[in-house]
Parts: sequence; structure tokens; C-alpha cells
Amino acid sequence: MASVARVKESRHIRLNQKVNPYEYIEMAKIEFVSFNQVEPADLLPVVNEPALRTHLVDHEYFDSASIKQWMIGKAQTDSIAGCRVRVVNIEGVVAGWCGIQPDDNGYEIAIVISKEYWGFGISIFNSMMAWAKELGHKEVVFHLLETRPEYKALKRRSIQVQRTELLDRSFTTYFISVDRWCAE
Repeated sequence: MASVARVKESRHIRLNQKVNPYEYIEMAKIEFVSFNQVEPADLLPVVNEPALRTHLVDHEYFDSASIKQWMIGKAQTDSIAGCRVRVVNIEGVVAGWCGIQPDDNGYEIAIVISKEYWGFGISIFNSMMAWAKELGHKEVVFHLLETRPEYKALKRRSIQVQRTELLDRSFTTYFISVDRWCAE
């Protein structure tokens, strides 16, 4: 699995070279591909990863049949006006998925990536905010399960932050102005 270390290696950066580790992330090739372009077996270990599941609502582990059905559902969501749902590939490796999808408050941003790639979340988030602008959204929400800390930088850039209950779990919900985010 590609990681920040593998990205460093693939970009021929010496390990003892003093470089900001986030520069490795900026250099990595992140691709967003349609669910129908990905083999379910490639996504299965990511969505079943224990570290990742601690930050998701409880659900059964996926198997070869259920992952296919779930992926079909995500592809269907992708076809809804105002939505875009993609698999995230980093340096050619399936790292997770992300999307702008329907929510009770309009549209939500979802980012679900393997722990190995958590450092790429900000880059993925910024890409998704550009998608939101392209899709004509004025506002999106971002729900983070109670297992996640409150992010001060995200809070500062949000219109509103509140606790919400979804699927019997508590979330910190960030309401984000797309125009304001993209202008900063």
C-alpha cells in the first residue's frame, strides 16, 4: 500500500532531507475515479479497516457480495444531480472514497480513507469544495463522528458548527459556505 513513505521514495526524496512532510502529500498523485472503474476486491480491505471503522457509524463488515451492492449504490448516488461520489486513488492505489451526497440539510461531504492516507484528507477536502462550487452548491455540511476531535481551522472557516444526532450517534457538524471557502 502506498503511504507518505512510499510517496517520498517514489519521488526520490532522501529520507534525511529536511523537507516539510506535507510537501510529500502535495506531490502525490491523487485521482478520483468512478466506482464502476474499480474492482470491489480493491476497496474491500479499506472499508473493513479497523482503524477507519472506529470513525464510522457501526455497520456489518463488508464481504465480496455486500461490497458490490454498496458500490452500485454509490454509483447510483453519483448519478443524482448535485452529487459526485468517487473512489480515491493515491499513487495508483485505492485509498478510500469520497463524495458530495444528499443529506437532510442539503448536501454533505464524506471522506473515508485508509488510516495510511489520513494526511491526504485536507487535499481531498479542498478538491471536494472545488467540486461543490462546480456543482453550484452554496453550502455543504461535513459530519464528523464524536470519535474525531473538533478541528479549530475548520470551525473558523465554517458558518456554523453544531452537535447533531444521526443513526443514534453524535456528530460535530460543520456548515460550510462554498463561495467563502473557495475565496480564501
